[in-house]
Amino acid sequence: MARIEVPNGDDLERLRLWKMAPAFSEAVDSFRIAAHEESILSVREREVARMKIAVINQCPI
Repeated sequence: MARIEVPNGDDLERLRLWKMAPAFSEAVDSFRIAAHEESILSVREREVARMKIAVINQCPI
């Protein structure tokens, strides 16, 4: 759940969030590709990193 006001809609919350700042969408997409499609890390290593970041940010896993 976001801690900011995100417009209501049928899309996923994260998609509605990025629609609020369309100038960032290209950068976010580039990061997603680099982190998931071109990563030198295995899927398992990426998941452990994601879980650690969630713990640091006090997010539910």
